[in-house]
Amino acid sequence: MKITVAALILFFAAHVSAQNHAEYLSGPFTTPQEVTETCLGCHEDAGTDILLTRHWNWLGTEIQDGKRGAIRIGKQNLINNFCIAVSSNWPRCTSCHIGYGWKDASFDHSDPANIDCLVCHDQSGTYKKSPTGAGMPADGVDLVTAAQSVGKPTRKNCGACHFDGGGGSGVKHGDLDDSMYAPTRELDVHMGGMDMQCIDCHTTEKHKISGASHGSMAANENHITCMNCHDEEVHSKALLNKHIATVACETCHIPAFARKEPTKTWWDWSAAGQDRPEEKDKYGKEVYSKMKGAFRWEKNVIPAYRWFNGGADYYRQGEVIDPAKPVQLNTLRGSIKEASAKIAPFKIMRGSQPYDGEFRTLIVPRLFGSDGYWKTFDWVSAARIGMVSAGLEFSGSVEFTETEMAWPINHMVAPKEKALHCTSCHGKQGEKRLDWKALGYGKDPITRGSRFKQKLVTELDADGE
Repeated sequence: MKITVAALILFFAAHVSAQNHAEYLSGPFTTPQEVTETCLGCHEDAGTDILLTRHWNWLGTEIQDGKRGAIRIGKQNLINNFCIAVSSNWPRCTSCHIGYGWKDASFDHSDPANIDCLVCHDQSGTYKKSPTGAGMPADGVDLVTAAQSVGKPTRKNCGACHFDGGGGSGVKHGDLDDSMYAPTRELDVHMGGMDMQCIDCHTTEKHKISGASHGSMAANENHITCMNCHDEEVHSKALLNKHIATVACETCHIPAFARKEPTKTWWDWSAAGQDRPEEKDKYGKEVYSKMKGAFRWEKNVIPAYRWFNGGADYYRQGEVIDPAKPVQLNTLRGSIKEASAKIAPFKIMRGSQPYDGEFRTLIVPRLFGSDGYWKTFDWVSAARIGMVSAGLEFSGSVEFTETEMAWPINHMVAPKEKALHCTSCHGKQGEKRLDWKALGYGKDPITRGSRFKQKLVTELDADGE
């Protein structure tokens, strides 16, 4: 394994112990905002910097859209096929916001007083957010203990939201779940084998964290890659190094995701509201809930492989759909003809969610709250409230359509001895993993027309090449 000198410097710098803050944060603190005020008293620039970040705004940088002109895209205005949308559901969704009090559309994103320093920097392990408190700390949190413990973020800080996004461990990200708090080397060679923290790869400048989720993919920016640490001659064999031009490292080095815990792969909102027993599957995971509908969970999932140049186009609230076919909530950019595109692995989340039967637009429902669907089980009422909140028209007709959404797979990197071999993708065995025709090749590229011999497997060397 070859790692660049710059990568080592960043790794060790990130692991230097933080200064003891106990003498500066003695308290008492009656509100969490008082902790923030004390923090900003020394770290003056941090407040200004954070207000410009994706983590704070839940929006990426401005991009030009041919239909609507300039637009910013992110969690704040996207639709997914989990809990669907933030608008009108703020107190529940914003329990994972790095701020305090985002309970409705009036939240002031220009006020640094509501920045939550503790959610990223607490090292006591005692700090928690209220699940329905619009980002406020949970009852009983000792603010002094949390404040005096602050240091560099660890997997525990990041995982509190990113491992449990969507309502539980492994729900959204097939490659991030609670097993990643203390992974084995086999599960993740970096975090388990080298005890790396999230910030070792997701480096930060002025509180802007590198790494592309959906808002960044829409703008095709803020990416980090394996090449940030490894050079392009990382393999001892030239043939493998040549693959780097067209194959993402993760394709071979993450042979399957959800290897320790299952991940949710199907969410059917049309089944919600039925008075039937709640059910669990063989993994002990919920597969039916009256509040949320029917689910399917999978483990050791082979990724879907797509050409990807780093960018993606997203369904925008209010766009007309064709309910006769699955609605693509995001469409990955890239093709076999693009030099910058590589074959990369994804989790494809599928589900069924509400749309306006007359206007044919996806519905933003009000789920949370006393008048939300989880209390009333009335889709028409939930849709009317949510669509008003989103500034969209609603005809009064609620129907359901299937949707699909692609989520990048970048974590759970297996040790090199567990990486894919040539026959994992090529030959008869490879047919179970890669659809070469769908990728634009017509057929397996090593077949050389009809000359391919089934005895290829017996011609491999000791390394499977």
